[in-house]
Amino acid sequence: MLSEFSLIDRFFARRAAAPSPRHTDEAAMPLGIGDDCALIAPPAGHQLAISTDMLVEGRHFFPDVDPYALGHKSLAVNLSDLAAMGAKPHAFTLAIALPRADEAWLEAFSNGLFDLAQRHDCALVGGDTTGGPLNICITVFGDVPQGEALRRDAARDGDDIYVSGTLGDARAGLGAIRGEWQAPDEASASNWKRALERPEPRVALGQALRGVAHAALDISDGLAGDLMHILRRSNVTAIVDADAVPCSASLCTLPEAARRQCTLAGGDDYELCFTAPVSARDTLAEIAARVGVPVTRIGTIKGTDAPSIAWRDKNGAPLSLTLQGFDHFHAD
Repeated sequence: MLSEFSLIDRFFARRAAAPSPRHTDEAAMPLGIGDDCALIAPPAGHQLAISTDMLVEGRHFFPDVDPYALGHKSLAVNLSDLAAMGAKPHAFTLAIALPRADEAWLEAFSNGLFDLAQRHDCALVGGDTTGGPLNICITVFGDVPQGEALRRDAARDGDDIYVSGTLGDARAGLGAIRGEWQAPDEASASNWKRALERPEPRVALGQALRGVAHAALDISDGLAGDLMHILRRSNVTAIVDADAVPCSASLCTLPEAARRQCTLAGGDDYELCFTAPVSARDTLAEIAARVGVPVTRIGTIKGTDAPSIAWRDKNGAPLSLTLQGFDHFHAD
């Protein structure tokens, strides 16, 4: 039977990424697993960006989820937070509670975790393991040039509002699993499930938006709820064209009410929502082409009244929508 330290050594410590060649300053290189604390420092002239996310079985993922996908998603949701700040990944820690030390499960989980970590040059530098209900907590560290972090409180009157990629497939996948609706075909069902279980953090896009976008965040709990975070922190209002919010062709096969629920309030998208001046439209088109991630203009920041979202259809007619994003203490 695996002990705590043999588990760490076999599945995590020996596979932790080596310090990146980009860390030319010795002080910036992480001291990782093997000591009581990890030691990290950002490159000169940069700030540390730090975020923590927890995934709990039965709340954030199903008990029978593919462990490779779970390893991927556990880190992806944290990298998405760095992307929203325009930060470059640096290192992460992993704390995990396991009901049992299942070697096959751990092998697949660690493969998913480290495959994504290596793609983003992000080193595992520490953490903890214990027995208990399955619970995964990752803290990620990134760096961003001093004063260039994208923040939620920087939206300005007249800004365009954008989202990256497409929204709603993850919620569609959850709805299909729950039996709320059916995918039009097997390929769509597979794509929806992949969107739910293996989101792709927009790290390169986030860094490219530095100095161009004003305010930004990642869409984890649904566009309606997450955009309100920007509006409240920036003390502005928004007008949003609900029909301009990009979605996949398969999602468009759902009835309008279900489609809007998925795209506007579904959650688990991990795309970026950001605001930028009208003068940046051409630059943003160039950025989208360069990083290979489409960005879509969906609305406008308008005025500095009490923060709110005025939803419109494609013809500009007002929509009366009751939307609520994911709440971690109440069922969807």
